[in-house]
Amino acid sequence: MEVIELSWWQLSLAASLILVLALLAQSAQLGVSRQLLVAALRTILQLALIGLILEVLFSLGSLLWVSLMAITMLLLAGREIIARQQRRFKGAWGYTLATLSLFLSSFSLAILTLLLLVGPTPWYTPQYAIPLLGMLLGNTMTGVALALERLTEQAWQQRAIIENRLMLGQHWSEALGPVRREAMRAGLLPSINAMAAAGIISLPGMMTGQILAGTPPALAVKYQILIMLMITLGTGLGSLIAVLLGSRRLFDQRQRLRLDRLNSR
Repeated sequence: MEVIELSWWQLSLAASLILVLALLAQSAQLGVSRQLLVAALRTILQLALIGLILEVLFSLGSLLWVSLMAITMLLLAGREIIARQQRRFKGAWGYTLATLSLFLSSFSLAILTLLLLVGPTPWYTPQYAIPLLGMLLGNTMTGVALALERLTEQAWQQRAIIENRLMLGQHWSEALGPVRREAMRAGLLPSINAMAAAGIISLPGMMTGQILAGTPPALAVKYQILIMLMITLGTGLGSLIAVLLGSRRLFDQRQRLRLDRLNSR
């Protein structure tokens, strides 16, 4: 089946509809028109740029360039997690925590999936490695950001309760237990909802793209199942690691709650 080519004027028409939406939001005084236009512009520029980069990367097929691309994606994803936090950890600690959580979860799972489950030859084939890593990093990034946001915000709001538990002799992990569980739940919930709705309420993006590109639906479904399972695993592991490391950072060696390690709003 031949893939239908999209022209730039068709994309321009779609972009003009976003402009109409921004005008409607402005007339309704929603206060999001500027953010909407900036986000749309970033989408166009970033995707156009990554398209050019991927064309070069696919033609080279070198492990060195694939590795550099993957590391760049990892570092930028860690930065995005910290940028989304209202109360972030001070200094480089927060960025290190976010990036390490992604590396130990989605980044490692992407390599495992390429080596053991998908098995392209060579295993770092960019047509497989970069899209797979991008999907895992993007979804895990969202889960980790939500988990850390819930952890720090709830610790701030419940600081009196946590300190009272500490004074009653509870260990720091026990005193923070309800907050940690809520944070981990917040990180996992989007992936759980996505899996529950897949195929019934929505057709996932990867599967839709493959079908539009002419891939047989049965094969597209297999890839989508694999990706969604790996995304959920990566999000769960990333949220767990981030919350555990972040929780320990909130307390010192004497088990005192140290909210001064967070930037206030």
